[in-house]
Formats: sequence, C-alpha cells, structure tokens
Amino acid sequence: MPIDTVLAQEQTPPDARPRIPGQAADGGSPGTDGPVEERDLTFDGFRYTCRITHHGEPLTEPMLVLGGSSQDRHSWVRHEKWLAPLGQVITVDLPGYGTADFLPAHYGIDFLAATVRHLLTELGVPRVNLIAACYGGAVGMRFAQHYPDLVARLMLVGMTTRIPADYAVAMERWAVMIDRGETETIARELADHFMSPPGTGRVRKHAAVSRLVYQQIAGQTPEQLSKSAEHNTRLMRHEWYRPEPVPAVPSLVVTGEHDTLCTPGMGREVAATLPEARFLTVDETDHLAPVERIAEFSDLMARFCTDQPLDELPYSSRPETLGTAIAADHCAGTAP
Repeated sequence: MPIDTVLAQEQTPPDARPRIPGQAADGGSPGTDGPVEERDLTFDGFRYTCRITHHGEPLTEPMLVLGGSSQDRHSWVRHEKWLAPLGQVITVDLPGYGTADFLPAHYGIDFLAATVRHLLTELGVPRVNLIAACYGGAVGMRFAQHYPDLVARLMLVGMTTRIPADYAVAMERWAVMIDRGETETIARELADHFMSPPGTGRVRKHAAVSRLVYQQIAGQTPEQLSKSAEHNTRLMRHEWYRPEPVPAVPSLVVTGEHDTLCTPGMGREVAATLPEARFLTVDETDHLAPVERIAEFSDLMARFCTDQPLDELPYSSRPETLGTAIAADHCAGTAP
C-alpha cells in the first residue's frame, strides 16, 4: 500500500471534530481552492524557495510553517486542507534545506532566522502566525526573539531547550558514516530516534511512518546527503537555544504523548521559558505527531491560529498554562 494511502487512513471523521468558523463541513474550503505560488528568493547570496497558498478572505494572519530538517516546503501540503480556508499558508525551504542552496555550517540559526525575516519582507507580510516544528522550532524561537514585532502567535512543536545527549553523540557518528556512504544504517538509527520504541504506548501509523522516515533518508541523493552532513555540523557548532526575551504573544507548545526524542517534560520546560504559554500533548503520537494524526494536528493549528478553545479536545490532553509571568505571579502570591 502506498505510504500516502496509509497516512490518509484512520483520520478522525470530520463531523467528530468541532468546526472552525470559515471551514466547510469536511474541513476544506467553503469555496474554491486558492491559487498556489512558488517563489525563488535570495538572501546574502543564497537562493531559497517558498510556497504560498493564497485565500481571498483571511480569518487570521498568514500562517508560516517552519518544518524539521528532514522536511521541505511540500511536507505540509496535506495540512493545507484545514489551514488554507483560514488565510495565507507559507512554507519554505531555507538555505541548506530542501531544494535551496547548500549552506556552509558556519552559518547558524541566527542566519536562518534572518532569512525568515527577509522572506516576510519580500512577501510584504507584516505579521504571521508562526508554527515551528523540531529544528524549525529552534529557528522559530530565534526569529521570535530577534524580530518580535513580526509574530502574532507562536506555536512550537517537538521543541526543546537542549539537544538530547544521545542524539548529539549519534550526530558525530553519523558524520563519519555519511562519508562512508552508510546511509541505510543512518536511516535505521534516525527512524529509531524519531519514533518511540515498542512498549512506550500506542502511536498511530507507527509502522507506516517509521518506513516513511527510513525510505526518505535511505533514498537521499549525494546532494541531500551533503546537506544532511552540513546540518549535523551546524547543530554541533551553534547554540540550539539561547535564553533571550520572547514576545508576550499567544503561545502554544505541543509534543506527542509518547515523544521520546523531545519528551513532554522537555516541552514543559520550553513553555516555562515563554512569558505565558499553554502546553499540551497530542494523544497516540510521538515526535512525528503532525504526520501521524494529520487531520487532528491540522485542527489544532487552525484552532490556535483563530483563538478557538483548546479545552476538551478529543485528541489531546487538557492544556496546562506555564511561563515566566505565571511563575512570577505565583511567587508574588506566596510572598510573606
């Protein structure tokens, strides 16, 4: 069975989910689909490509999605069915990723955050709903810290304030293995890191998504392998997280219920660094929650970006409220 067919199965029926204003009953657009545009842009000499799905009457600010290092601007196409009726959806291959130019490792997360700022300037977008997952979460956090006026809402997915120690050790080993051409071994190890191990808990489409991850990595071209190796070097050379101020905008931190790479505990730590944020887990998912429950995760993104309630959702835990402002209020309330 093709992987796309597997990923399309077992989604929550449309009538089982609360409807977002502006969406049709099936979660799609009440009218015709908006046009899709792709643009090549250049920042500091490096070409990169964005994908823009337009909508005539937006209900919220444009939604900018920054995916993980193994994703590209097309990885969120399935989610557009739920997001595009709400407004403009922007995805991007930043320099060093997807089909964009190769980016030497001495360019770090600050540079990628600046590239995102360049993207919005070129598109004439004043503010965005920023949805940032995994490695995109590190870029998204830095972007919010450096360009706070451009962020209307901030959603961080599978994000942590530190690279897990075992993953850091594995990256050094993978760098040697890439030089040796041992891609199948790397693919197996990466799939094991991204997916929760057997016995952790039920994860939707676990076997299918694991195969997808393996096939994607094992099938990389020499150019893609070169970018992957440079990405690993970039991770080891630059700060993943920097404790700088973050804008006090509506914020949501999300992890999979059974995420063993960026655990729920790590997600709570991220939420606690923000001025005020809600934190929740998506049921029956691990680190790849956006792929394992596409419809539900899309519904969550749509709800957050339109200020809809997140309580009592049938596919997630009840939100917890965390953050520096909450901690300060608590301390003030307990002071003698």
